[in-house]
Amino acid sequence: MKTSSELSAILDKLAHDHDFREHLLSDPVAALAGVGVTLHPDDVPAQRSLPSQAAIAADKEQLVSHLESTASMWPFLLSGAVLPS
Repeated sequence: MKTSSELSAILDKLAHDHDFREHLLSDPVAALAGVGVTLHPDDVPAQRSLPSQAAIAADKEQLVSHLESTASMWPFLLSGAVLPS
C-alpha cells in the first residue's frame, strides 16, 4: 500500500462493493492485484472472512489509522477481526 488514499479507496470498495468482497474472499491474490496490491499466496489465511460492510464503513477512519501503522493489513482484514472501540 503506497498511500492512505489508496487504502481508503480499498476500504470504500470493501464497504460498498459486494462483488469485490466476494472476489477478495474467493481469490485474494487476484482481487488485490486488480487494485494494484501485490499479495503473496503464502500470506493468505486458509480461512477467510471479512467484517461486515456496515462495520467497515462505520470504522473506516479508525481502520485507516490503525492499518497505516500495521506491517500487513490483509491478514487482519481477511480474519474478519473488528478493531476495539
